[in-house]
Amino acid sequence: MKDSLFWGIFMDKIYGTMQTQLEQNQLHELLEFLKIPSISADSSYKQSVNEAAQWVANSLKSIDCESVAVIPTPGHPVVYGEYMIDNNLPTILVYGHYDVQPPDPVDLWDSPPFEPVIKKTDIHPEGAIFARGACDDKGQMFMHIKAIENLKSKGELPCNVKFMIEGEEEVGSDHLEGFIKDHLDKLRCDQILISDTGINSLTKPAITTGLRGLSYMEVTVTGPNRDLHSGLYGGTVANPINILCEMIASLHNEDYQVNIPGFYDQVIDYTETERKMIEQAPIDDKNFKQSLAIKRLHGESGFTTLERKSIRPTLDVNGIWGGYTGEGAKTVIPSQAHAKISMRLVPNQQWETISQLFENHFKSIAPESVKVTVNTHHGGQAYLTPTDDIGYQAASKAYEKVFGVAPVPLRDGGSIPIVPMFEEVLGCKTLLMGFGLDSDAIHSPNEHYGIRNFFLGIETIEAFYSEYMKLWEKNT
Repeated sequence: MKDSLFWGIFMDKIYGTMQTQLEQNQLHELLEFLKIPSISADSSYKQSVNEAAQWVANSLKSIDCESVAVIPTPGHPVVYGEYMIDNNLPTILVYGHYDVQPPDPVDLWDSPPFEPVIKKTDIHPEGAIFARGACDDKGQMFMHIKAIENLKSKGELPCNVKFMIEGEEEVGSDHLEGFIKDHLDKLRCDQILISDTGINSLTKPAITTGLRGLSYMEVTVTGPNRDLHSGLYGGTVANPINILCEMIASLHNEDYQVNIPGFYDQVIDYTETERKMIEQAPIDDKNFKQSLAIKRLHGESGFTTLERKSIRPTLDVNGIWGGYTGEGAKTVIPSQAHAKISMRLVPNQQWETISQLFENHFKSIAPESVKVTVNTHHGGQAYLTPTDDIGYQAASKAYEKVFGVAPVPLRDGGSIPIVPMFEEVLGCKTLLMGFGLDSDAIHSPNEHYGIRNFFLGIETIEAFYSEYMKLWEKNT
């Protein structure tokens, strides 16, 4: 009782007067979920990943979902649950993930990444939850469980719902396609619903209608057969770090286009009319720069900021290492240098083709003084959501009902590689209803998610089910 009273007083101070005890409980549950360090990329966290899977399963059981199970895969498990009202009604399949990105570099966090705290910010004056996974994707996935809980408590859930929550999204979902093919009957549905994208703003919300594809590579440059004394050997052998930096620098031309032969062969050229439509959800460049504490934007010549981050492909170095990086000095020429490189792709670019083009080109530009190996980690195709689909139309009505303004369609720069696979294997469309903001620092230190976004998301998801059923009944 004392804990409950303390929590209520604390939340009143941070968030203002809460509408219901239910909301307080839902937020408290999310904070508990965020304490689990479910880092799928690091095998030393396997137990924590399994703990997060069980936590999701228990959460589904707590709202009386049926057939709840933590189902093993060759990697991390998938959590399944369902609430079937009538086989003659449509079925929504909710997808999300409980795994999170590594929190590194931890020393750049203002508070420990797995000890969630609520703080007010200029963008989130009502408060935001700071923790790894707060927005991507624990907070957004959890909204769906709470929305169903609310609908069921009011007796207003109008259709069937299934949950498929995985633990490998942040490492490429390598085992999800096999899982789906092994459980086709269990997963049959009419619409897939995901909240793992953004909303653009709370005053002019957007619904994501496109995702870029992804090709993720790792390269290694090898020089001498061991680390060498830089005084004894400097100037006589190639330094792999120097060579790697030169090779990476050559991957863009002066217009910051990707300098790989064939890279743009399948990229779509948009008309001026189409480009104007894309700008319906414009980015304020001044605010964009201020939010990142930078003086100047940087990218491909001839395109706006929004176009660069949505309809144009990119190549970025995600990590680079080699030699001595510890405290103090150690004068060595390293034997090896490494880099991780991701390419965001647009419709028509096939990720396997781009991966091969990258490998061929990167090896071709290596001098004879080093050896180069290239490894493809994972990838996925770009995806477009049709705006004439009843799922999108229902979502649009739901956003307008909750936010008071019609949302605009928005191409997102991120990638969810499994979305195109869903359509290929399950034969239905995916709707992307995200509620995060670009400023929420996903994949970065101090990731956070606005409390207002969290509850508005729950409310909008609830409204979606009602609007979806109206359109489904109208079209059947």
